[in-house]
Amino acid sequence: MIFESMKRIVFLFIAALFVTCGFAQAQQYRDRYKVKKKDTLYGIAKKYDISVDALIEANPEMKVDGYEMKKGDYVLIPFATKKTGSAKASPVSSAPFAGKTVNVGVMLPLHDVDGDGRRMVEYYRGLLMACDSLRAQGMNVNVNAWNVNIDADITKFMPQAAAAKCNIIFGPLYSKQVHALAEFCKARNIKMVIPFSISGDDVSLYPQIFQVYQTDDRLTNSSIESFLKLFANAHPVFIDCNDKSSKKASFTFGLRTRLESKGVRYGITNLNSSDDAFANQFSTTQNNVVILNTGRSPELTQVLNKLSTLKSLKPGLRISLYGYTEWLMYLGIDEAKFHEFDTYIPSTFFYNPYDSRTRGFEQNYRKWFKGDMQSALPRFALTGYDHGQFFLRGIASMGKSFNGTAKQNAYKAIQTPLSFKQISTAGMQNCFFELLHYKTDGGIDAVSF
Repeated sequence: MIFESMKRIVFLFIAALFVTCGFAQAQQYRDRYKVKKKDTLYGIAKKYDISVDALIEANPEMKVDGYEMKKGDYVLIPFATKKTGSAKASPVSSAPFAGKTVNVGVMLPLHDVDGDGRRMVEYYRGLLMACDSLRAQGMNVNVNAWNVNIDADITKFMPQAAAAKCNIIFGPLYSKQVHALAEFCKARNIKMVIPFSISGDDVSLYPQIFQVYQTDDRLTNSSIESFLKLFANAHPVFIDCNDKSSKKASFTFGLRTRLESKGVRYGITNLNSSDDAFANQFSTTQNNVVILNTGRSPELTQVLNKLSTLKSLKPGLRISLYGYTEWLMYLGIDEAKFHEFDTYIPSTFFYNPYDSRTRGFEQNYRKWFKGDMQSALPRFALTGYDHGQFFLRGIASMGKSFNGTAKQNAYKAIQTPLSFKQISTAGMQNCFFELLHYKTDGGIDAVSF
């Protein structure tokens, strides 16, 4: 057993969000200002007609001891808030969880031997940061962690007294360890969070399980349903990209089947089609929504180039793109094109490096762990932080009755939102799904359903 004594972290920004089935919009900023020589906070605030306090809230790194604004830094400029006269905000308790205790267990590979271990260490660090943030709000959080590697017999950790006292256990990572831990948690009514991909359907057998990972089939169905809701009056155009290795047939075939059942006409063309034949599949009166049958970068680049040619030939055409989660890996190359073509990307997370909370978290992570997070999507530390905040807040507020549904959630995730639904009469399955909308004006919305 590894017992971790927690360091004090002054975390920078916490807000509340009630997840609904309607549309939700991501935080937007008025401008991204590049600091010039002799610039001051007061001068920048005055330039944009906002308060210095508002500027600091949008840039939490400014709150860190020793912060110094330097030439070349980028500062996020928030929208000015409307003045409300003499009205005063209601006082908020600085310790909303005072008197609440949550005992946390972590059973994951926590080592530096391989990629699994390093990723889980980062996840664990984010979880610890969440625990410490909640401690600052009055919650008494006790954390016990066990290094449960791929070859470990997880039953060996269960006789330890600390395991039985847990209110919640995060883990395991490996499918073969799930059943034993699920039995242990069921016997003691301990909530069990499976944070990453596993095989098997244990969530349908054990009421204590919260399964975060969603299968490809579930995400495909969510993507189809979202398309049908959002583009009910649009003209779909399917582009065959001649990728024999593609695994997107379940989505494209499923979507075409649903469109046909609704009597919706759509266009079909090929990446190698002539410019005229390609253009003939597009509507001149409706918004065209383009769907590829591959998620690969080379084919995406070819399609983007072909769409650019099409727009030059027919500038009046309205075009949107409906993509795949892996497109987020291509932002460094294609982000400008995503905005140009009004792109929607299905996802269960949103890593926004410009968001003030993201920037504040990264700075704190760097401060306490003397290094940066891995460049993965999603970021594992942020995932751990969001998971910790979500579950510990829920347990502290609602105890054993917490089930993670949208109605019970009052935490706004930085990167990885959660919303659970019960599977049959057993465990809870995460069903959160959103579309990241890269708008033509350069903004980004997170549209949830």
